[in-house]
Amino acid sequence: MKKKINIAIISPSGAVDTAYIDGAAEVMRGWGFDVRVSEHAKGKFNRFSGTDEERIADIQNAINDDWCNVILCARGGYGLSRIIDKIDFTPLKKRFKLFVGFSDITAIHNALSKLGLKSLHAPMAKHIATEPDSPAVQQLRKILASPHHRITVSSYQHINDSPIQRFTAEGILTGGNLSILYALRGTPFDLDYKGKILFIEDVGERLYHIDRMVQNLRLGGVFNQISGLIVGQFTDTDEDTSYPDGAYGIVAEAVKDIDIPVAYNFPAGHISTNNMPLLMGAKYKLNVSDVSKIFTLEQIAD
Repeated sequence: MKKKINIAIISPSGAVDTAYIDGAAEVMRGWGFDVRVSEHAKGKFNRFSGTDEERIADIQNAINDDWCNVILCARGGYGLSRIIDKIDFTPLKKRFKLFVGFSDITAIHNALSKLGLKSLHAPMAKHIATEPDSPAVQQLRKILASPHHRITVSSYQHINDSPIQRFTAEGILTGGNLSILYALRGTPFDLDYKGKILFIEDVGERLYHIDRMVQNLRLGGVFNQISGLIVGQFTDTDEDTSYPDGAYGIVAEAVKDIDIPVAYNFPAGHISTNNMPLLMGAKYKLNVSDVSKIFTLEQIAD
């Protein structure tokens, strides 16, 4: 019997254009999924979709609601750091639900990682509503309908001239938005990086800010603990002649002496058509070649 997909849309962080929420709901209903919009998902309180209390209530209600099995975050932005410690994710250990989102939603990915639970770094309401036929959104559709939320083998042409290190690694995939990972360092929501494949991406950051955050990971021994590194899209960065090789050059310099595979220019992050889904908490195999400039990322069956 085919699993019924019931999706709750929440806005746990920034305020969202309601047209995107309505459009995403319509698209997903067209896929044959049932969709409900949470009480405060279309709200606005200062820069947030609701007060801290309202956003906590919507997240907790979606976690506790027996009806839904997928929780789609409508938008990132900012706001989860204020409330992430007020949410009880433990019911998901007994009744798993797939959280979907990226950017500020990295805080939720971290919280679920601490519990050993999977979550999906993937497009949210805007891109579902406005680009439903894009490769990333169509991949999201397939994953949601898949019994085990499996992602098939992915092979991507490496088109950036940043240095590549040639290795193969296996490990649990973790990470997300670099600014959020940095903000949660030293908190109960900091990640256990040992043996993991780490994914990072960011948007709108000055290059020296990116350098500061990357150096934090280096100084904290993160790069010495992980088995592999995937560097996604760093978009809308400033032009800074102090960093002629950009964000990828910053990362490359920080990890140059560490024997791990590093894949640059992975198609995920703050981009539209190719923000390809990644299942955080799942086991992957990463293979990087500096000869063919090809890297592959394959989800391994649990």
